[in-house]
Amino acid sequence: MNFEEQIAELERGADEVLTRPDLVKKLKRGTPLHIKAGFDPTAPDLHLGHTVLLNKMRQFQQFGHNVTFLIGDFTGLIGDPSGRNATRPALSSEEIQANARTYEAQVFKILDKNRTRVDFNSRWLGKLSSADMIRLAAHYTVARMLERDDFSRRYKAGQPISIHEFLYPLAQGYDSVAMKADVELGGTDQKFNLLVGRSLQEAYGQEPQVVLTTPLLEGLDGVNKMSKSLGNYIGIAEDPDTMFGKVMSISDELMWRYFELLSFRPLAVIRALRQAAQEGRNPRDIKFELARELVARFHDAAAAERAQGEFIARFQGRGVPEKIDTVQLTLEGAPLRVANVLKSAGLVASTSEANRLIDQGGVRLGTDAASLAKLSSRDTTLTRGRYLLQVGKLRFVWVEIT
Repeated sequence: MNFEEQIAELERGADEVLTRPDLVKKLKRGTPLHIKAGFDPTAPDLHLGHTVLLNKMRQFQQFGHNVTFLIGDFTGLIGDPSGRNATRPALSSEEIQANARTYEAQVFKILDKNRTRVDFNSRWLGKLSSADMIRLAAHYTVARMLERDDFSRRYKAGQPISIHEFLYPLAQGYDSVAMKADVELGGTDQKFNLLVGRSLQEAYGQEPQVVLTTPLLEGLDGVNKMSKSLGNYIGIAEDPDTMFGKVMSISDELMWRYFELLSFRPLAVIRALRQAAQEGRNPRDIKFELARELVARFHDAAAAERAQGEFIARFQGRGVPEKIDTVQLTLEGAPLRVANVLKSAGLVASTSEANRLIDQGGVRLGTDAASLAKLSSRDTTLTRGRYLLQVGKLRFVWVEIT
């Protein structure tokens, strides 16, 4: 690729580049840049939402830049308050370390292992003395902290904000100082933290990093960001059949966003697929291509072909009746546990029966007949949306949660 094509590819799927002239200036120097992206190991598995950033890191790698996958084992102990309406419960160091090990094993499904540096921010943050932390905190004001949306909302609503939550953006920003980062990547919900890194680098006499934010990938419901706690995720460690079925369950419109943010295909190829859909090609067949690509990436091409065959066999022999009752439920707070939904929908007599059936593999969940897949965890929760539930071979119900 020529220089302009590289810039276009790096900006592909990006929400903001702060600032583009700074990025162009750094790239034109012709020397490898130091790219960082941080991940707090707050859950044991990565999902496709996490890979939006990993894909962008991979692009930088392909253009010859140095990439660091930074595991926030120190910041994970604080807990990122981004987008939170309440203080995040702290994880133990044992949980952090266990999750970090799984992250290391999973990221190389995307990144080039021989060209990726894995680091831990406890390596420098753990060495800061109390005096060092005070000097770090002196570079930022409370007023600027309260400019952050989630802090501002909580403060105005009279909700508590713990002092240690103010330390999180400072600690993340100091990562950039310690690493002398040229570019930091993060989701749109991380913008404030990333800009703190720019400010701290200037305060420590460094050239400020470029901030590149990526969108938060919507989950299977097409509304909320992909999250394991909401049950709308596709885990990169899931088996091929489950992964394939989940990809096929997304809407035809959401498919194009997944292509843009998750596919490794050139933008010109994706535009050609979209044109084909407008000219009458079946969207299901195009979605097959996306599902095969993603399953092949995290498993292999043979597994992707088998998963497609299994999906077609299940779809054609589903035996789902044409007339299915619909149950309306209202979400008044936290997402609904699937066992409670099954009981409210009249498919089971009690939540204990629901949990037993889930454990036995007797419950299927999807957004339509084609996406029905065996429910593997009783911890699954449902948020607003329309779902098809199946218990046993003959009991079906549509559930609309509003």
